[in-house]
Amino acid sequence: MTTSFHQDLLRGRVALITGGGTGIGRGIALALAEHGCDVAITSRRPAHLEPTVQELQARGARAVGLPADVRDPLAVEEMVRATVAALGRIDILVNGAAGNFLCRAEDLAPQAFSTVIDIDLKGTFHVSRAAFPHLKTTRGTILNISTMAHFGGTPAQIHASAAKAGVDAVTRTLAVEWGEYGIRVNGIAPGPVGDTEGARRLFAGSAGDRLAGRTPLGRLGTIDDVAGAALFLCSPAASFINGVNLVVDGGLVLMNALSSLDDRREEGA
Repeated sequence: MTTSFHQDLLRGRVALITGGGTGIGRGIALALAEHGCDVAITSRRPAHLEPTVQELQARGARAVGLPADVRDPLAVEEMVRATVAALGRIDILVNGAAGNFLCRAEDLAPQAFSTVIDIDLKGTFHVSRAAFPHLKTTRGTILNISTMAHFGGTPAQIHASAAKAGVDAVTRTLAVEWGEYGIRVNGIAPGPVGDTEGARRLFAGSAGDRLAGRTPLGRLGTIDDVAGAALFLCSPAASFINGVNLVVDGGLVLMNALSSLDDRREEGA
């Protein structure tokens, strides 16, 4: 990625990134590694880990891939222990593991709703809690990857919106509770990110073009856009930023009410 940050920005730090094998999590892992950080990534699917671990190592980072399901507190605790055993410490935790799909509420099975809550919300809590003793020692930072979908009422996203609204509450509460230990807890709420598999499913065809057209900056986001924001929030430059959910969407959230009004006007024309 093109960067404005010093190459050694995170030299000597260790990051643990859930969902780090693919998508936004992978992008953040690579960005941190490019700036001196050693990285552990985890995923439910071991096949997602090894290619990214090799990319991280090619950037000069010490890197490990650790299969784990964030829904399982015992597996999470073992994964955190393995990270510290391999890399010595944890300075940065990025909670990026998530599940999502399109489904309207009336068609959504209770188990499907629960699965997304378990991965996104409970998983964020499980990993944060397990990493807490290590982050307390290093006066580290937590970054939770959220969404802007729950800022309004996004159709076919009740499960993900509910889960990420809970994640935002976790971010704010831990920022208050763990601030006394020097632990900063922040979030990033990406808008539509065009170069992810999720976006290809959720915003296929003309839907992506319409979103790009409504965005003041005239395009969808990229993984590098989110990774750059993550670098900032994980760096010493953000040392007094705590409890913030940074929206990275090119201004799209500011247009939602106006766009809805315009749609109603067009329908009535």
